[in-house]
Amino acid sequence: MNTSTLRINQSHAGKSFVASIEKISGQNLLACYQCGKCSAGCPMAAHMDVLPNQIIRMAQLGMQKQLHAAGSIWMCVSCLTCNARCPKGIKIAEVIESVRITMLRNNRREDNLGIMKLPPDARSELPPIATISALRKLAS
Repeated sequence: MNTSTLRINQSHAGKSFVASIEKISGQNLLACYQCGKCSAGCPMAAHMDVLPNQIIRMAQLGMQKQLHAAGSIWMCVSCLTCNARCPKGIKIAEVIESVRITMLRNNRREDNLGIMKLPPDARSELPPIATISALRKLAS
């Protein structure tokens, strides 16, 4: 399936999700050709229900609900091994972080979570990686 066919077959919601992930992460999702090197090098792969290359593929297809339900987006420790192994130079950790952000911001339109704007009790309920990701996004 070529790039234009992939884009045509997505629903409007799927296209919006893809555009959001690409904007937040700064990555071109369609550059990934599914070599699997990111998943092969991931130290957390054994604990993931969806491997890093599968996360990219699901993001390419606009599978927002499935990605938001995946435990893998919280298992990623942002070690950046996947980024280093990618022959296309895709920053896969940033894509995973972007999926987290889209889930956490609950239809808000800004790119950052605004972690410090959340009430303390809400912050204490977040997985630690959510806090780390939100703060790293602000610093990068």
